[in-house]
Amino acid sequence: MLCFLPMSASGGPRGAPKEPIVFENPQVEDDYLELAEELRCLVCQNQNLIDSNAELADDLRREVAKMLKKGQTKEQVKVFMVDRYGDFVLYNPPFKAQTILLWAGPFVLMFWGLFAMLKKIKADKAENNADSSELSAEEKEKLQAILKNK
Repeated sequence: MLCFLPMSASGGPRGAPKEPIVFENPQVEDDYLELAEELRCLVCQNQNLIDSNAELADDLRREVAKMLKKGQTKEQVKVFMVDRYGDFVLYNPPFKAQTILLWAGPFVLMFWGLFAMLKKIKADKAENNADSSELSAEEKEKLQAILKNK
């Protein structure tokens, strides 16, 4: 009989359920730990189920454990969670039409920023060249006067 009470690096409980979740089978416990790392807490949004102390995360941990104990596979549990909460519940959502913005968004923003930066540099360079390229008539006269005096 195995009992699951996750521990943080400091040694204290992390994402500790109200009551420990007990596993009879080590394989089921391993599957549970993998899923709890792969599934996102919907309240915290930046933590997985194993790290979250939110009540919803505790409920989801218990649901995952219950499903695994009933003999469902990790994939069946994931499908259930995605059907119920959407792809957002997965830390690594699949690449498909609904998640294209999640995958492509950072690259689009990076290229847009790079394009804007290069355009600004080019405009500044052109402005500097235009300002310094030709002398005005007054400047030419002053230059001629200085050269004649030498």
